[in-house]
Amino acid sequence: MKNALYFYLLVTFSFVAALLALHEPEKPKEPVLCHADIEAVHAFAAFTTQESFRNAHSMSRDLGDVSFKGTEITFDVANGKQGKGYYVASKKKSNKYIFIFHEWWGLNDYVRNESDRLSKELGNVNVIALDLYDGKVGTTREEAGKLMKACDPKRAASIIQGALAYVGKDAVIATIGWCFGGGWSLQAALQLHQQAKACVMYYGMPVKDVDRLASLNCDVLGIFGEKDKWINPEVVANFEDHMQEAKKNLEVKMYKADHAFANPSSDRYNEKDAKEANKVALAFLKQHLK
Repeated sequence: MKNALYFYLLVTFSFVAALLALHEPEKPKEPVLCHADIEAVHAFAAFTTQESFRNAHSMSRDLGDVSFKGTEITFDVANGKQGKGYYVASKKKSNKYIFIFHEWWGLNDYVRNESDRLSKELGNVNVIALDLYDGKVGTTREEAGKLMKACDPKRAASIIQGALAYVGKDAVIATIGWCFGGGWSLQAALQLHQQAKACVMYYGMPVKDVDRLASLNCDVLGIFGEKDKWINPEVVANFEDHMQEAKKNLEVKMYKADHAFANPSSDRYNEKDAKEANKVALAFLKQHLK
């Protein structure tokens, strides 16, 4: 009788332990940043010292009345305060995710609006816009420049790792971002390792180191403007060379447009090119998130 009771308790304990382990959230890992990653982040941040770069950004166009479909979330981050994001769940349960990276302004209503749009257009994909500024948002060029310059690469990478733990090891993830976020879209793809399935970067700073790029697990779509004075055709050409040397797939779409041409809240918004670029990006993401 005692042996039977002992066996019953042992089996019950093992079953409960297995259930708890099944539902236990992933623990966020410390990020691994290479010198090349930090160099790319700092190179883009250095543009904030240029008046011409600051003046190239504005939020002069009104998006109109928008009611957002997502929710604000928080998640654990290794050795630091919790990370934040804007989450739009897919209508049906899905292990497909897209991580969105904001421009130098921060996670504002424009980014929430883009998150809702991508959720609708991609279909059965969960969308998380990550807040790399920890709740701070710039409303003027001066504020945005200070926020971008102050953004700690290790903290930002830790937020990405926290989001990765939040979605779990079975998630397949694509990344997309614009400007400051374009560079972080590529940084995130490097951080996500085998779970990265696609990367879209709009006029963001590339990583230059060939060995670092060789660790990419996914194809990259780069969307750029010919008139961009910072992520210019020369920077793009060097990126193509580096990706080719790293034996990684890079598709480049170059438009006769300026920096920030795809942002509908910017006075540099080019509707024709922005819509065409969006079609290309959607096709690329759908192909890789099958």
